[in-house]
Amino acid sequence: MSLDAVQANISLHHLEIKSSDPKMLAEFYSKVMNMNIKRLTNQKFLCEGPGRKIIITTGKNKTLGYVGMVCKNEENLERYKEFLKTNKCEINGFVSEFYQSGSFALQDPDKNMICFGVLKKENNFLTKGIYAPLQHLTFASKDVEKFQNFFQKKLGFQVTDRVVKSTGELATCFTTSNHEHHTIACFKSSQNGMDHHSYEAGEWNNIKIWCDHFAKNNVKLMWGPGRHGPGNNLFVFIEDIDGNWIEISAELETVIGRPPKNWPQEEKTLNLWGKAIMRS
Repeated sequence: MSLDAVQANISLHHLEIKSSDPKMLAEFYSKVMNMNIKRLTNQKFLCEGPGRKIIITTGKNKTLGYVGMVCKNEENLERYKEFLKTNKCEINGFVSEFYQSGSFALQDPDKNMICFGVLKKENNFLTKGIYAPLQHLTFASKDVEKFQNFFQKKLGFQVTDRVVKSTGELATCFTTSNHEHHTIACFKSSQNGMDHHSYEAGEWNNIKIWCDHFAKNNVKLMWGPGRHGPGNNLFVFIEDIDGNWIEISAELETVIGRPPKNWPQEEKTLNLWGKAIMRS
């Protein structure tokens, strides 16, 4: 029997991000995001910390290479693959330094590459460093409705919340592949790409630890602290040297079986405590 994404219990594991100067960006993540650097090739670097891995390789700044998702075991992966085949998804083989054999990839409507696999045993996360596993990725897209249809109907992600404009147009869609409020989300934008990637600090006190760490490295907060409406999570945002937005989040809502909620597109939805960065 096939499994949808939530039943297969799929999590975000790593991202590949492109940069015109991958070495310099990797050094930023090593210092500011408290990660170790491993050179994979001359122009490809792996940054890793407790529960978080980012691959940085040569390319256009602020461009996503791929999204790396993981299943807990091979059986769940195969049953999820059957679900995708039933939905007539175009599935391609994918080889990764992290995955066992049998991993695969597909593209969403905006040509973002989403990869799925089971981890090799030797690729367990490091445990040293400030706690904050990679938790979710948020896209920017010209067409959020198309994003919602693809991730919900094709990939079997659960829609948890939506932000709706006064015109009825969909501004934001939050989807999950497990029981965390969202693992992949999408904001309406004038262009397609990444909006931000987020790390789950666990509790409020850990956000304070991260903010002190940023201050020691002369990195200012660009937004927060605050609390989102959808997901009810606490947050701060910084920006890396290429302009990618990074969120440190805490206390993200757990969602089990509740219907999605529609939120109005207003400042308070994005930040219950104060000012918001409004997208399109």
